[in-house]
Amino acid sequence: MSRLVIASNRVADLRQTTQTGGLAVALADAVRERGGVWFGWDGEIGEVDEPEVDQIDNVTRVALPLSEDDYTNYYLGYANSVLWPLFHYRLDLIDYRPAFFEGYRRVNRMFARHLAQFLKPDDCIWIHDYHLIPLAGYLRELGCRQRMGFFLHIPFPPSDLLEASPNHAELVDWLLQYDLVGLQTHTDVGNLTRYLEDHTPAVPVREGRFLFGERTVSVERFPIGIDFEIFEQMAQRAPDDVAVDVLRRKVLGQKQIIGVDRLDYSKGLPERLRAYGRMLAQHPELEKSVSFLQIAPLTRGDVDAYANIRLELEALAGSINGQFGDFNWTPIRHIHRPVPREKLASLFRASHVGFVTPLRDGMNLVAKEYVAAQDPADPGMLVLSQFAGAAEEMVEALVVNPYDVDEMSRRLHQALVMPRDERRRRHEALMEKVMRHDAKAWLTAFLEALGDLADKPADLS
Repeated sequence: MSRLVIASNRVADLRQTTQTGGLAVALADAVRERGGVWFGWDGEIGEVDEPEVDQIDNVTRVALPLSEDDYTNYYLGYANSVLWPLFHYRLDLIDYRPAFFEGYRRVNRMFARHLAQFLKPDDCIWIHDYHLIPLAGYLRELGCRQRMGFFLHIPFPPSDLLEASPNHAELVDWLLQYDLVGLQTHTDVGNLTRYLEDHTPAVPVREGRFLFGERTVSVERFPIGIDFEIFEQMAQRAPDDVAVDVLRRKVLGQKQIIGVDRLDYSKGLPERLRAYGRMLAQHPELEKSVSFLQIAPLTRGDVDAYANIRLELEALAGSINGQFGDFNWTPIRHIHRPVPREKLASLFRASHVGFVTPLRDGMNLVAKEYVAAQDPADPGMLVLSQFAGAAEEMVEALVVNPYDVDEMSRRLHQALVMPRDERRRRHEALMEKVMRHDAKAWLTAFLEALGDLADKPADLS
């Protein structure tokens, strides 16, 4: 079995016995099983000299800092002020500057130079997410001929939106340097496939497979999942403060709606708060009987769009609380601090509705975590955006248009009053899908596809 080399924007701390999410757990287990390298940014800002190298059993952890200039132009600039809004269909929020793109190229070229010295000829290389799209291309320039796969954790936009970027042709040319490109949904696969057919010399030779020069590139869907068993177990161990809050609401006959998201304009948070306020206005009988807990930790605070969304949310929450609240009831509790994953699991289990309504999302694992956390005997109901990747699988949720505040209000009310038998039927179907498409199934499918491609001839026509 060949070694596994993982490259990601942030390198995992493999000295921790547990990682922060099911995805990190699955990747950490895979690289430990096969041996290899985990390469990426260490999260620090400093002058780049030589990477910090740690040998942890059979895994080499290689971590690099970013210079202040590279952090500004590569990370805050091109990755998060151009690619993130572009890939989430928000052309109005793109802040394109030539220095950003040059920083993006420079950091990926530097990463390739450092990573190449740790590679062996038969390594299997798996590169993750939009920060590192060019990495395979720069490794190829250095003479690396190993199998290379890429997985995009966010959506891939349609051609007419992608072309809003002055560098769209280079981005796709870089993707064509991989042997396998993995995407979250059928929509994403269709978007990239149509771009390849209409705008590149890549020749389709089989469904999802293209001939590009003397190489072939496969484009496939790999829906990402969670480690549902671990999350299910965590949900049943409520910390004392959560247990007390659950008991208090039970005594008062109150229900809770929960939303958990990074503070990001792609998550549809203002629309979500407006839908909750609309429901209270239309159903006054729900006053004091249902509250909304929104957890939205601040990320990328150096990008103006993120500071603006926080101000908008605080104003909306204040307005709704001022209109409907009372001395003994706060309709919306809005938390900007990170909450430990173990506590989140128990909060999901204690909530009657999971409100997951991004305007556009790659998969959205929160939807799957909410389902995994529920008590099968009396489960809560998931209200899910049609534009979350998870909606392709999780059709038994109450699927909504996140731009339609009235529809979200109606679906929230439907979830709160839904009979137990219907909730149980829907949850059983949702849970079967969460269990079948878990993190390990995603990882195994991708690595098997990448390994299988190594044995196939280039010309399949």
